[in-house]
Amino acid sequence: MADAQLDELESGDNPDLYNAVLDICEMVFLLPEQAQSGSSAIQTEDGIRFRFPVPGFNPFKVFWANTPEGPRIEAVFPHP
Repeated sequence: MADAQLDELESGDNPDLYNAVLDICEMVFLLPEQAQSGSSAIQTEDGIRFRFPVPGFNPFKVFWANTPEGPRIEAVFPHP
């Protein structure tokens, strides 16, 4: 799901939003502990998912999981 959402943001009319989302994704992959500390946690049927706000672009959030294989971006969309 996240791939399609990122493609849509990339082809959209707000490159600043796209770049801000990519910055969050990069932090999730490179500094997952720091990303986790800035995220809220949501319990789902599939386990805990983290929700990181995109600074300057409220209500956009990056949803991600910290799996045994490493961090994984799940979704990117506006969320209260």
